[in-house]
Amino acid sequence: MSHIYQPVMIKVLLENGGVAHKKTIAQSILSYDFSQVEYYEGITNNMVGRILRKNEIAKKDKNIYTLNDYESLSSGEVQELIALCDLKISDYISKRGNQIWEHRRRNRKAVSGSIRYEVLKRADGRCELCGISKEEKALEVDHIVPKNNGGEDSIDNYQALCYTCNANKRDTDETDFRDLDVKYDERKSDCIFCNTTRNIVAENELALAFFDKYPVTPKHVLIIPKRHCADYFELSQPEINAINRLTHSLKEKLTSEDHNITGFNIGFNVGEDAGQTVFHCHMHLIPRRLKDVENPVGGVRNVVAGKGDYKQY
Repeated sequence: MSHIYQPVMIKVLLENGGVAHKKTIAQSILSYDFSQVEYYEGITNNMVGRILRKNEIAKKDKNIYTLNDYESLSSGEVQELIALCDLKISDYISKRGNQIWEHRRRNRKAVSGSIRYEVLKRADGRCELCGISKEEKALEVDHIVPKNNGGEDSIDNYQALCYTCNANKRDTDETDFRDLDVKYDERKSDCIFCNTTRNIVAENELALAFFDKYPVTPKHVLIIPKRHCADYFELSQPEINAINRLTHSLKEKLTSEDHNITGFNIGFNVGEDAGQTVFHCHMHLIPRRLKDVENPVGGVRNVVAGKGDYKQY
């Protein structure tokens, strides 16, 4: 058993003579899902309840709502008001149909189990926004760039969020995504990396890799976003994900091809004063080998002369 789903479904089948409609099973599973209750508690407090309080129809004391002047209503008036509410609900559903809930389902396509596994593994089983563990809150696979705003069904556009962070994020970001495809297609005619003719050793939707023309060590690789951007701080989260994914796959590829590789230096140069000479963001993946330098202590600290070999505590 990997979830409560299985015993809940078996229970429903047993309670219904061995046969049940999928909607009945789904409703039973939903009854155990406190995350959905929590979502609608937020709707109650921040939308519905706020309006009813403002119009003095109901009041709230901590977590308890009370209908104003309920005591003055006769049983007949209560039933009449309930019938009026039912009529309003029915009229609204007839008028709007499924559009009422479209914000909860628009463009939704189930993420496959294998992709979900990869996203959660990449996040180490924690929400990538608040950091809470999957053991404390259920994690969901979220589109970084919302589907409603042109986001792709791509592993580089997925992140792991707990149900609270995902509900709070929703798809209300004000960024204009209408030119999203144009953004990722951006190239500069005078950029040597935008127009590289070197053999590409690895590639995915948003990034590619090739061997450095002036390698620090053999098999020194550069990993770049396909889009032209100056440095690391201009990368979007999907591009960072894409570069990270290439980094992991290249690490496996290089170490399998050369068993003398025992380590790596990984880094970005950002700005001329930090040594950047090509102003198209690029990450260095530099394989290291036993005794390739006399004293490797300090690693990337050696970019500033004399700062690498420091006293260790």
